[in-house]
Amino acid sequence: MKIDASKPLEYATEENSNKIFGFWVFLGAEIPLFATLFTVYLVMVDRFASGPSGKEIFEIGPVLIETFLLLSSSFTIGLAIHAMRHGYKKAMMVFMGITLLMGLAFIGIEITEFFTYVHEGATLQTSGFLSSLFVLLGTHGAHVSFGFLWGSVIMYQIWRQGINPATANKAFIFSLFWHFLDVVWIFIFSFVYLKGLM
Repeated sequence: MKIDASKPLEYATEENSNKIFGFWVFLGAEIPLFATLFTVYLVMVDRFASGPSGKEIFEIGPVLIETFLLLSSSFTIGLAIHAMRHGYKKAMMVFMGITLLMGLAFIGIEITEFFTYVHEGATLQTSGFLSSLFVLLGTHGAHVSFGFLWGSVIMYQIWRQGINPATANKAFIFSLFWHFLDVVWIFIFSFVYLKGLM
């Protein structure tokens, strides 16, 4: 394995570069998934049947906290990658840990939000609007949950092995995934919650 010292550590080998390119291709494939879920939601957004509308169930407070958590976690994962590139293992671990804790808090708020909806009689079976809402939010939440587990495994590997081309590559790819989830959330915040509250 030939290491190119002129490149950032995550790109230092040809295999690493290929993995990063492959992950960009994977993220490109995720775009149609979320585009489809958004399209279904936008088609169903006015189909309430006998159930509540978004304006009746959405609460801006928890959504703003979720938005703050995810956008802040995007910043902290960027700091983790910056620390990694400078070889600061402890700082990298701290920033990755903060990122994952914010992701976990986001998941907790979203689960609480789902329980609140169900308690108010807004379930997956109530209307087309609610079924598309639950599937869109649930798919994003499942991605964040997977990201939490994935990031935890990478942190463990960095703790055990240190910062090397393999762990740097994994951490960088994870950061791309996390940033992607933040971009998707901006669309959810704008086109689901803000539009729904208007």
